[in-house]
Amino acid sequence: MKSVIALLFSATVFTGYAQTVQPVKTDSVKTPAQTMPVDYDRMFSKPGLLKAGLFTVRQMENKWFFEIPDSLMNRYILVVTRYKSVPAGFGSFGGEEANRQTIYFEKNGENRIFLRALVNVQEGKDSTQALYKAVQTSSVNPIAAVLDIKSINPATKNYVVDVTDLFRKDNPLLGISTQQKGDKKLGALAEDRTYITGIRTYPINVEITSVRTYNSVNPALSAAASSGVVTLETNTSMVVLPEVPMQRRLFDDRVGYFANRFLVFDEDKQVAEKKSYIQRFRLEPKREDLAKYKRGEMVEPATPIVFYIDPATPKKWRPYLIAGVNDWQKAFEKAGFKNAIIGKEWPENDSTMSLEDARFSVIRYYASETPNAYGPRIWDPRSGEIIESHVGWFHNVMKLVHNWYMVQAGPLDARARKMQFDDELMGDLIRFVSSHEVGHTIGLRHNMGASSATPVEKLRDKKWVEAHGHTASIMDYARFNYVAQPEDNIGKDGIYPRIGDYDKWAIMWGYKQFYKGDENEESLFLNKLIVDSLAANPRLWFGGEGNDEDPRSQKEDLSDDVMKANDYGIKNLQRVVAALPAWTKTEGDLYINLKEMHKAVVRQYSLYMRHVAKYVNARNITIKSVEEKGIVYQYIPKEKMKSSMQFIAKHVYNPPLWLYPAYTKDLLGLKPSSEIMEQQNYYMQMYLNIGILANMQQNSMDDPKAYKVPEYLEDLKAEIWNDMPSDEKAAYFRRSIQRNYLERLGQIVYNKEVAEGVKAMNDYQKTDVKLYALAHLKKLRDSISLRLQQPMSTVNRLHFTDIKNEMDKLIKKSAN
Repeated sequence: MKSVIALLFSATVFTGYAQTVQPVKTDSVKTPAQTMPVDYDRMFSKPGLLKAGLFTVRQMENKWFFEIPDSLMNRYILVVTRYKSVPAGFGSFGGEEANRQTIYFEKNGENRIFLRALVNVQEGKDSTQALYKAVQTSSVNPIAAVLDIKSINPATKNYVVDVTDLFRKDNPLLGISTQQKGDKKLGALAEDRTYITGIRTYPINVEITSVRTYNSVNPALSAAASSGVVTLETNTSMVVLPEVPMQRRLFDDRVGYFANRFLVFDEDKQVAEKKSYIQRFRLEPKREDLAKYKRGEMVEPATPIVFYIDPATPKKWRPYLIAGVNDWQKAFEKAGFKNAIIGKEWPENDSTMSLEDARFSVIRYYASETPNAYGPRIWDPRSGEIIESHVGWFHNVMKLVHNWYMVQAGPLDARARKMQFDDELMGDLIRFVSSHEVGHTIGLRHNMGASSATPVEKLRDKKWVEAHGHTASIMDYARFNYVAQPEDNIGKDGIYPRIGDYDKWAIMWGYKQFYKGDENEESLFLNKLIVDSLAANPRLWFGGEGNDEDPRSQKEDLSDDVMKANDYGIKNLQRVVAALPAWTKTEGDLYINLKEMHKAVVRQYSLYMRHVAKYVNARNITIKSVEEKGIVYQYIPKEKMKSSMQFIAKHVYNPPLWLYPAYTKDLLGLKPSSEIMEQQNYYMQMYLNIGILANMQQNSMDDPKAYKVPEYLEDLKAEIWNDMPSDEKAAYFRRSIQRNYLERLGQIVYNKEVAEGVKAMNDYQKTDVKLYALAHLKKLRDSISLRLQQPMSTVNRLHFTDIKNEMDKLIKKSAN
């Protein structure tokens, strides 16, 4: 097959598979005499530093030189620049990435070497074909720098080039990226205060450390505010990529891997194809174990995945971080490898190793109040092979997991009922976050749909949930089992996240060596594997990042029935709210703990409501190949939508006064009525929205079983306009939400800007929704008229009289 691959899309780094670019002839601004190489021995006659490695590195006084062999011409080199040390308040930390590029050196003429950035990338199996040439001529990689050949080593024939200015001057490839400079408000580089502090060379990489000083007027940085400049230290890793790329594995939307995307031009096909390749570490059996592996025996990989723990990490947490790495071993066993991934302490006394070295994967520990952690990857742009990763671990992630655990698991676990957790509990929580972030570094995306495969009642079944876990994937944002009730006596195995069925299957799918031919032949085999696996076990479903309309794929939800699950969750929240004063009490605290944890409870309550609200007018989306049975897009049944509406009525429209006991007003100074009303208004705007109603009408045109707008409005009306509560406080909120209902309905019935010709109707306003809303308004007005004939309190009579008057005005306006 004759094909050419061109870059379609890349995330963070230039990606793809590039051809060798022929030398480009350009006119030099220097005379031949100025660029002619000088005698090697004469050039290096004075003593200086000499190190052998990927490039032989020489230092003479303040000059640094690389000796580049012919064998490294046109070899792709991954360049990763990381911050090594930064000023206070900088917003990034030592070890975090500042730039990532792919470059290559290209010999040009006799005395010059071009440094090119790999931007336009392509592959051709037959360079004589016209299609190959067409893509090639339309994608020339830019020349980022020109290096004069200063000399040639007579013994090795290596080309000697001066690289001092490459790393001392501002360079978007080998220094801080343009985007980072903009984000950090860094101005021009002060070259007189920028210098190379050292270059270390190893067999496959070179590490360059430098001090860089930038002009800056960033008011957030005390250094910039006081001196007008910012000085920081960086480390740039240059890692030569494998000469023979790892075999690529074609991406599939049904398995959640990060991927590189390409556009494929094939002379045997009439249209360009979009293809993607997954990102994964290179795991292969040792040559002597190959036969065993093919027989299905478990073997150790030739090169295991190793994560080192930053020595800045407090010692008591290191075992838990290591355990979070090693937890993935059982997943890799499904791919046929034992001891495939290993967590290790950093060898602090080994001077040959550096935390910034791009050959080593490290969990970096940052002294930051940011409550977060993240798991990035550095990969070979040609094949998706992950080269290394630096997991970012911020100190205050412990605050995040503490608050989650107290709010979600406090009723189940007595250890969660205080502000300072015991080391064992906090260690367990650190371990689960470590496993999640390491999952990203080995290629896995979030699977927000994993928890929807767990039946809600199984979350309360001690035996089942402790055996299987509350979600099928640790890559979900399922957090903890908030559904279980205290009387269920669920232990920590049924509360914590863990490596689940989906994770083990996804690692097997991505990492197992199948030996099924080239990537296209292998893809057909993998497709059948997906079809058969999903048919046998629905828990293996990948639900994506939770960004589409599918309500099964949501962040921080649980089970196959969120209405029922969140009813249980609210019961637990009520227990937490009542207990917070005791749980948060510490000597000398000025109710800061109580305020923080009450805010966490309100956030959890809001999550429960949003989980449920997403079921209105949504669709389940189940990606399938043609070999799989069933449909891809399925509207949510109206019964489920009605349940969603009833849930919000029960827990929002009926004011959640339990959420604001007396202490919230007396000790925290909150205004419960205002906060509750804000929640009620938010969901009224969501449920009585012209866009939702217009989509609902369109759905009912396609599906006779779908929820119809008049029926939906009547059901919503029944939740809002039923009998006025006898409790005066509840009646106060009811009157408010009825006014809000009328306001939202009025915006649908009469739009002043459209009526006066200021704006044209949008697509929603062109549907029949206005007609349905007007008929609904008239019917509602008639029911209010009848209600006014009945006895009621003075304030309720004033309310309904005002409501009817407003309705009459709206009906009159809509008729004009």
